[in-house]
Amino acid sequence: MPQTSQAHRAIGWAGSLAGFLDITTAAVLFGLKGKSPIYLLQAIAGGLLGMSSFQGGLATAALGAFFHFLIAFTAAAVFYAASRKLTFLVKYSVPSGLLYGVMVYSFMNLVVLPLSAYHATFTLRPIDVFARDIAIIMIMVGLPISLVVRKYSD
Repeated sequence: MPQTSQAHRAIGWAGSLAGFLDITTAAVLFGLKGKSPIYLLQAIAGGLLGMSSFQGGLATAALGAFFHFLIAFTAAAVFYAASRKLTFLVKYSVPSGLLYGVMVYSFMNLVVLPLSAYHATFTLRPIDVFARDIAIIMIMVGLPISLVVRKYSD
């Protein structure tokens, strides 16, 4: 299989799987709080639009879904690119993926959210909430990305 095709498959499957697992988990957690999947996706779009995203109906929900998967594909592409030079990422895919999840969580909370329209600052949350949130990203984002990239690394 040509290198370009292999890279596209790895990034495509890794980003799709991580994006699906993460949004599904978030939808369940939001649902437990009485919030709909539409609200969740509008909240994601709020990163660009701010609070007005909740007034945009399905259009802003679709924008939120686009941004969510754009972030997932970007995370997959970054891991794939790094794994081409740092071969231990593929060789030790489970610990690498879990650690990558921590890095994704940190980047989202320390860089992306503060730069978003929400201007969110990182605040310490109760340890159980923090542990849950970081575990979700480790298991639902970092690990699937690393395992899919390993599958396409020959």
